[in-house]
Amino acid sequence: MYEGTDRGIKSTIDWMLIAIYLLLVLIGWLNVYASIHSPEIGNPLDFGLRSGKQFVWILTAFALAFVILFIVNPRLWEVLASPGYLLVLVLLVAVIFLGSEHKGSHSWFSVGPISFQPAEISKITTSLLLAGIMSRQNFSLARWKDFWITALVLGLPMLVILAENETGSALVYVGMIFVLYREGLPGMILVLIGLCVVFFILTLKTSPMVSLIVLGVMGLLYLWFLLRNTRPLSRERRSSLWLLALAVVVYAGLVFSTDFAFNHILQDHQRLRIEVLLGLKDDPMGVGYNVRQSMIAIGSGGFFGKGFLNGTQNTGGFVPEQSTDFIFCTVGEEWGFFGCMVVIVLYGILISRILADAERSRESFTRIYGYCVAACLFMHLFINIGMTIGIMPVIGIPLPFLSYGGSSLWAFTVLLFIFIALNRQEKKYF
Repeated sequence: MYEGTDRGIKSTIDWMLIAIYLLLVLIGWLNVYASIHSPEIGNPLDFGLRSGKQFVWILTAFALAFVILFIVNPRLWEVLASPGYLLVLVLLVAVIFLGSEHKGSHSWFSVGPISFQPAEISKITTSLLLAGIMSRQNFSLARWKDFWITALVLGLPMLVILAENETGSALVYVGMIFVLYREGLPGMILVLIGLCVVFFILTLKTSPMVSLIVLGVMGLLYLWFLLRNTRPLSRERRSSLWLLALAVVVYAGLVFSTDFAFNHILQDHQRLRIEVLLGLKDDPMGVGYNVRQSMIAIGSGGFFGKGFLNGTQNTGGFVPEQSTDFIFCTVGEEWGFFGCMVVIVLYGILISRILADAERSRESFTRIYGYCVAACLFMHLFINIGMTIGIMPVIGIPLPFLSYGGSSLWAFTVLLFIFIALNRQEKKYF
């Protein structure tokens, strides 16, 4: 319980976060309109157009933000964490059987003209439950029980979302590992996970033999480091040697199973996207078409862009999904490199500000939830922009606050403003 004098709205709300949120939403709406603009379309508020619909969703998102910030008691979110998580998990499973198919994925519920993805809401409920569990007294990731409970909370929605064929949304959960690292997960775990990705790619690009040679060299170098820097027969040395041997066996198994996993677990379109990304295949008129057109649009913008509503690649319809997953190429063509950097800097300030507020929090629930919000935003930013410039596979994931879509905008608004409300509650009293 907090006691003292109420400091009021001016001193307790992080207005910088709200200002950046409003700027990103405005930039998003302008670029949604630009992406569908043509000489025949003059009114951006025409509710029959995407820009008009987005405007309505923006107004409703503002209403949601107001309710969360000024009406709902912030303590309620911690209470609702467990039931909310279970409810959304049920929806994630149900949408596989009851939802409508959209581009090969069963992840959308459609009621008349309204559609929404439970996967978007799951990021909120998972973040809340994760914060609730990890903020409990005596919680420690060093204890196996706490570690596996945390892994289960993250793994269940991720696996169900993968079953929906929503790879992009599932990948966002990988970013939560940075939250775990902040709360005590050893940094070596991050290194080991990163090496899994490296050996997977290296095996695909070269051969299992090359990967085994690299693994052997790395193992010998680490063995030399251990023998040089630890006492003979010490417990630390024996444990490290056993872990090294186990790691070599695991990575060797990964190398030999890469071909099977790639050809028998991944679906055809996923394999083709990875092959195009890694340069193993060239498919400019098929899987590679979206990225190729996106890069042409961004590159044609130059430094300052062609000007608002003057983008030819976008208005000509050459870039698929230009108002949703590929909204960033609209920014690149019409606002150029300068506009792209403005957007990226705004995201950078938003994420760093959330982390700074989270670190200053007195309550671990607010801190952990803040890190979850930052991780979600970062993963969406990294994957989406990486996708549009050809360094990530095309997996369909929106750019927060910019991409067209009501469920995405509402979900990110709720995700952010719950943190702003929690942060405000801590600052409310002296």
